[in-house]
Amino acid sequence: MLDLVLKGAVLLAGGVFAMLGNGVIRWLLRRIDQAARQAVDEEVRQTRQQLGLVEAQKELPGGRWVGILERIAIYACIVSGFASGMAIVLAVKGLGRYADLKTTSESGTSRKGELFIIGTFASVLWAAMWAGVAYGVVRLW
Repeated sequence: MLDLVLKGAVLLAGGVFAMLGNGVIRWLLRRIDQAARQAVDEEVRQTRQQLGLVEAQKELPGGRWVGILERIAIYACIVSGFASGMAIVLAVKGLGRYADLKTTSESGTSRKGELFIIGTFASVLWAAMWAGVAYGVVRLW
């Protein structure tokens, strides 16, 4: 019985860590946005600043909650062995944001799609990492 409780605690702890990836994902997106701003001349820098992460967050509200729910779902799919569930989660996320990602800004360009994809990949990798850790620890028993 104690063995089952400990395995459940490991799985729960892994799920919590997978869910708490917002800081890491936002740090990554800020680093990408910062590197892009430093690599271009002044005119392009101003344009990218206007269309960067801050603007994408305004244009894609709820991204933090979508990311949390995405990581919980991906973690649950991996731990339960329901690999096709990850495709469902990502399809729902992409379809739900399609209209927002399809639109362009006043200047005719937008980095929303790029940041959306990078954030999604980082979020999935974060959840997969914690699912792997939890799975590995449970398998040690």
